[in-house]
Order: sequence, then structure tokens, then C-alpha cells
Amino acid sequence: MTPQEFEFLKTFLKDRSGLVLSNDKQYLVESRLIPVAKKANLETLSGLIGNLKINGSSKLALDVIEAMTTNESFFFRDKTPFDHFNDTMLPSLLQSRSSSRTLKIWCAAASTGQEPYSLAMCIKEAAAKLGGWRTRILGTDLSNEVLEKARTGIYSQFEVQRGLPIQLLLKYFEQKGDMWQINPDMRAMIEWKQLNLLDNFSHLGEFDVLFCRNVLIYFDQATKSQILDRLAKMVPADGFLVLGAAETVVGLTEAFKPVAGKRGLFQKVAAAGAGAKAPFGAASRVATSSFAR
Repeated sequence: MTPQEFEFLKTFLKDRSGLVLSNDKQYLVESRLIPVAKKANLETLSGLIGNLKINGSSKLALDVIEAMTTNESFFFRDKTPFDHFNDTMLPSLLQSRSSSRTLKIWCAAASTGQEPYSLAMCIKEAAAKLGGWRTRILGTDLSNEVLEKARTGIYSQFEVQRGLPIQLLLKYFEQKGDMWQINPDMRAMIEWKQLNLLDNFSHLGEFDVLFCRNVLIYFDQATKSQILDRLAKMVPADGFLVLGAAETVVGLTEAFKPVAGKRGLFQKVAAAGAGAKAPFGAASRVATSSFAR
């Protein structure tokens, strides 16, 4: 791949997905895109790039974006955000939403589904406190391929061993040969949508909790600020934002403030403005003894 071709790919990926590649990432581009080229019956990366230049809106273009932006995920990743959900966010929202008895959560980089399903398990485990509540969980990702896997809820032995406590595996999954599938009532708790964070997402409505972890690190400063300001419009005055361990809002936006002593957890600054009101999808109702959509 020539320097000019690499520059074209850097610009293409930044414009389409927000991904910013440094000059030392050429090896990563080649390792991820050579299989895409072969799958498209193109002999070289030069042929792939030439195709992108002619038709930047083709399926090949989507395959390139998905190959470069797909990130790994695992259940209860980093553990701390889920502790924050159980110990800080949920108690606060149980009190502040006691009249509406509705809880809305958005996972803005859902990948293959482990994060939304982890939150669904947290909610299931808190069913005694959430009797009669309606809970909405939305999982979005740029990649349709990973969302298809998320919808099926099927994971390998290796995947379920990464972060998932054995008691939750046995409680919420069914073994199918060498694989494990999360139970139908768990799958029904989550709505999945393909979404690019660079696009307008105001139509999704307002959310009490917004997980946007390990996404902003791939964007430049201006794009980070823009996305955070737009996310703030989706969160009510007492809503929460969860970022990855290496991410922050400091120096990027005044719409969120860190929650003291809670790494990666941020709360909406009231003066940042009201959120959108349009809802998404259908709600899930939590009964005292069960959680069914």
C-alpha cells in the first residue's frame, strides 16, 4: 500500500466513522483489510482502494468500515461500570423515577452484545426492587455484523468465560452443543439498531443511563466534543453517562461533570438543556417474580 493510498483510507475512515488512524497503524489497516479484499475477489489492497474511490457507498465500503471499527467486548467488562450501575445509578434512579417507574438505558457501542446483556442481568438481579417498573434497553453499533451476533445471543465457551460469573451463566443461558445462548426473555429485553454516532441520533429519545465506553478514544478532539454535546441532549438533568476507563469529559464538554470517587461515571449538568422526548421501541415490564418484554 502506497503512502497516498494509506492517506486516502485515513480520510475515508475519519469521514465515515470518526476513526482517527495514526501513521504507525498501516500494519493494522493491512491486516484487517486484506481479508476484506479477498472476500470481494480483489487481488490487492490497491484494487480495494480503487473500488472505494469509484463507489464510496458500496457494500464494500461498509465492509471496510466494519472491519476497521469492530472492537472486542466481554461480559461485565472492567467490572467497575457495572458496580456503579448497581450501587450508584440504580439507587438514585429508583428514587428519582419512583413516580414514572420507567428506566431507559442506551448502550451506544454495543458490539456483539455483552454489555447490554450484562446490564440486563443486573436488572434481572434487581427485580425485587423493580417490581412494576418498565425498562428499556437499546443497543446500537456501527457494524451490522456484530449486531446480528448480538441479536442471536449465542456465545462460545471462551466468550462466556470472560467476565461472566458461573452462577449467572447457569441462570440466564442455555447450553447448545459447544455454544451458550442467552435465554429468550433476556434477548427480548433489548432492542438493537445500527447507528453511526457521527449521524443524527436525536430521534432515539431520552435515556436515564447512557453507556458510551471505549468509543471516544478513536476520535479526534473536535469530534469527541461534538458527540458529547449531542449525547447530553439525550440525557435528563439527573441522568448518567458512562465512559471507558481511559476516557473523560474534562476539557471536551461542560454538559457533563465527573461523579466524585466514581471513575468513568459522569452526570448531566442541569444547565446543559433538556433532552429529547421521543421514545424508542416498546418497553419491558418487570414483574416482581419475572422480567418479560
